[in-house]
Amino acid sequence: MDYHRLPGQRQRAAGSSSKSRRGAPSAASAGAAPAAALHYHPFVHGLSTPPAEAERNTMLRLLRQSPRQWMVLLGWVDAALLVLAVGLAMRVRYFTDPHAYALYAEHLMWRAVLFAAAVITCLFALGLYQPQTRETRLGVFLRQVVGFALATLLMVVCYYVFPQAYIGRGVLGLALGFGLLGVAVSHVLIGNFIRTDLLKRRILVFGAGHGAAFVAEWVRRCANWHTSVIVGFVPAPGELVTVPRNKLLELGPNALQTWALQHQVDEIIVAPDDRRGALPMAELLDCKQHGVVVTDLVRFMERESGRVKLTAPPSWLVFSDGFHVSPLRKASKRGFDIFCAALLLALTWPLMLLTALAIRIESGPGQPVLYCQDRVGERGRVFRLHKFRSMRTDAEADGARWAAQDDPRVTRVGRVIRNLRLDELPQLWNVLIGTMSLIGPRPERPEFVSELSKNIPYYNLRHCVKPGLTGWAQLRYPYGASVEDAAEKLTFDLFYVKNQNLRFDALIFIQTVEVVLFGRGAR
Repeated sequence: MDYHRLPGQRQRAAGSSSKSRRGAPSAASAGAAPAAALHYHPFVHGLSTPPAEAERNTMLRLLRQSPRQWMVLLGWVDAALLVLAVGLAMRVRYFTDPHAYALYAEHLMWRAVLFAAAVITCLFALGLYQPQTRETRLGVFLRQVVGFALATLLMVVCYYVFPQAYIGRGVLGLALGFGLLGVAVSHVLIGNFIRTDLLKRRILVFGAGHGAAFVAEWVRRCANWHTSVIVGFVPAPGELVTVPRNKLLELGPNALQTWALQHQVDEIIVAPDDRRGALPMAELLDCKQHGVVVTDLVRFMERESGRVKLTAPPSWLVFSDGFHVSPLRKASKRGFDIFCAALLLALTWPLMLLTALAIRIESGPGQPVLYCQDRVGERGRVFRLHKFRSMRTDAEADGARWAAQDDPRVTRVGRVIRNLRLDELPQLWNVLIGTMSLIGPRPERPEFVSELSKNIPYYNLRHCVKPGLTGWAQLRYPYGASVEDAAEKLTFDLFYVKNQNLRFDALIFIQTVEVVLFGRGAR
């Protein structure tokens, strides 16, 4: 097969040296420059790199981090800027009154930290520290404005509960203005910095078929934070090529490690369509010993997209980490559910009363306010789920069916409470009595479960945990109304089931604010 070669590669010369025939890669076959740059180690063959250049490459590899690590750095930078914003606001507000400044500046640090924590929490809830967020710069700025508005409300509540934390209206207003400016500028500058080619993770894909094409598409569409670049594809023997041919590499025997080190590859993703006898295990092991991360397609997808590929072999699910719930995890999750459900009931009971009143006024006396429905819960047990009624009472006279976009069965009040997720609030009772959890896969109806479990592999795995009021799939995928949608949502549900912990639950709980505010997934 005639592959297009990248710059720096050379055609393997016929009749190479005896050392090449004994297994050492030649300069021509490995794409190296001068042959003098090669040395032969008793155990591993590779390139000899000058110490200064090796140190530079190591430093660059440390800087070429994954998007999540850059998000952590961005969060810490924003927190520092917000603390400084409070200090600057205090200086400006009492610039002409040193006595008042000395009085109000007492314990300023912990007050500034509280302010920064409130703002960071609200920005995180709106997805501004998620590498998967896809927004224009204007969209990001609008989210930042909404985040600061939510932080203002949160700070008012904090000042009511802890009056000692109050910093004054003038200082708070100035701090919000300075902080918004600092956060907006930091996101632009750091975003531009980490998008530079020098700091992008360099990925080499072993494979050139459909799996490799999926990796290429994912890296290309990797949200706003383009922190990875594919340097080439190494086709497996006999594989149907579906990736751009100008990215194909023709590497000779034992040349994979040499090429990877020469081109500063950070990670090799193993994604051939057929892995039987096609993997150069010894070369991949050499690359791993030299600090190059080696990842298979299933783990790459799980790490980068937050979902588990449904084509993963059962052996991978069995032997991979996760899918284990300890007694301590069950106890902590139950405590988290009870605390959060009680807190939400205490905060939302006025909204629940107004919702019930609106339904009664629209539907008239004698019509039900609540809607009760059988759903499949943990271990396949059926339970009764409670919701505010958002459809006509004859909505399912012809049997159960999926909700559609602009469904005519939805009432006027129902459309509003669905967009705001108010129809789900009665399920807090299900959480308190233990038939549901606050976080978990959304429960489906028995009629749908019997159909979906036949058509979608691993579907029943989602029933090994309690269903949730909200979940990972609700954050990452819109409303599902078909078997195809259910299969896509299952990939996210399996990721949650595999990786669930208390920290993950808290992150999902906070980020649900974004779903409610922007109406994502409502139908």
